[in-house]
Amino acid sequence: MGITADGLDELKKLAGRDLGASDWIDITQERVNGFADATGDHQWIHVDPEKAKDGPFGGTIAHGYLTLSLIIPLFNELLEVRGVSMSINYGLEKVRFPSPVPVGSRIRLRGVVDSVEDVKDNGVQMQTTFTVEIEDRDKPAAVAVAIYRHYA
Repeated sequence: MGITADGLDELKKLAGRDLGASDWIDITQERVNGFADATGDHQWIHVDPEKAKDGPFGGTIAHGYLTLSLIIPLFNELLEVRGVSMSINYGLEKVRFPSPVPVGSRIRLRGVVDSVEDVKDNGVQMQTTFTVEIEDRDKPAAVAVAIYRHYA
């Protein structure tokens, strides 16, 4: 576990803080197939390794939205929030997928807390820039600004 913030006041102190990097996780064909089944997106570049060998990426790749969804468990490695009644995902901004994630590769998450501001109903809004890195690659898999709200 990375950083622990206990309550709204401790969350406010995180503004401007680099949260570091999560552990690496494997992107397996099974994970990609499971995501395809859950979403109904069975495009061959994701689920057909034989056909994908001759495709533009030289093999199957993870869905962009799978990469985004993995931000949640990886972010939980970087920051544990305690002493709040509820935390919600409020939205995403500036989502980009600079590089595909090949099946068989590993990814991790880096996070920087951009700001933490008070919001009504005794809460704070935390804006965090996330970068999903691919092991041994220069370009990231995804970059996004995530907005979370935490309430006392």
